[in-house]
Amino acid sequence: MAIPALNPPLRTLMGPGPSDIHPRVLEAMAKPTIGHLDPYYLQLMDGMQQMLRQLFRTTNPMTMAISATGSAGMEATVVNLIEPGDSMVVCVNGVFGGRMVDVAERAGADVTKIERPWGEVFTVDDLVPALEKKPQVVGIVMAETSTGASQPLEEISRAVHDAGALLLVDAVTSLGGIPVEVDQWRIDAIYSGSQKCLSCPPGLAPVSFGPAAMEKVLSRKTKVQSWYLDVSMLANYWGTDRVYHHTAPINMSYGLYEALRMIHEEGMEACFARHLANHEMLKAGLSELGISYAAQEGHQLPMLNAVHIPEGVDDAKVRGELLNRFGIEIGGGLGAFKGKVWRIGLMGHAARETNVMLLLAALRKLL
Repeated sequence: MAIPALNPPLRTLMGPGPSDIHPRVLEAMAKPTIGHLDPYYLQLMDGMQQMLRQLFRTTNPMTMAISATGSAGMEATVVNLIEPGDSMVVCVNGVFGGRMVDVAERAGADVTKIERPWGEVFTVDDLVPALEKKPQVVGIVMAETSTGASQPLEEISRAVHDAGALLLVDAVTSLGGIPVEVDQWRIDAIYSGSQKCLSCPPGLAPVSFGPAAMEKVLSRKTKVQSWYLDVSMLANYWGTDRVYHHTAPINMSYGLYEALRMIHEEGMEACFARHLANHEMLKAGLSELGISYAAQEGHQLPMLNAVHIPEGVDDAKVRGELLNRFGIEIGGGLGAFKGKVWRIGLMGHAARETNVMLLLAALRKLL
């Protein structure tokens, strides 16, 4: 039987993730595999932790990369902080807030769901009634990938801590694209993914647990629901003891190490400025085509542009032609936005002027 050779097409990835991967990252992943307790790999883990702490803007010792995708980052933070019967408030204004609700309920949480219309963001006033009930954990999405909405956190964090709760933040799309200030904003637990603004293939989930979160983990009365994601055991692998827990994805770690190194070479502020400049260029070009944004004005993400599909335009046909004729991938809408919006990613290595110009030219041709 003749089995076809592996020959994936070249694409320009401008959807909601994964993003374009720099050749340096792909080259790093092709380097020789070594053991997960090899002294060189342990040094690499130290370097990765140091770079992640700088990017998260934190000194948290328990900062690491979960050996799985961003969704496992969500699950890791939730199942470690939640014991059966614990009360949790989750803010839902898109798909990924809804997913956090599901994960928390599966972990046994008594969940209170606060909702805003898709594309809008939360204010402290939205949370006040739920905070009066003194929940143990409050979960919120910083960059809602389904709507392109950018959620301010500083005032909400103050209110959450004044109520005695822990703050859990989804930064899957935000990390590496806009500032994430874990220590300054007093974020207790946070997770991200390797495939968005970090421009690494999907497969690792950076997380960070602050002192209060770790106190909660280490004082649990019940075991963490997931053996694989139990931070009290992962701490022994990522900490100074290096006790075997699982076989880490060695070559994926090479990729994330190189991707983080590239962000720090560029400089975090320069990286954020690049994402914003390309977003502004895209927004101006889309405006000329009569295409408007779905997210609340003043709260639009630079790296994930959710825009209304023009009236009378065939969603699937345009996305199909972008892919087949021009090699450009953009995303369709999810949930309440299905068939109503396009999601255009400018993440990491994809946030380049040439990509913006290529997409605008292709859309002008198709529309």
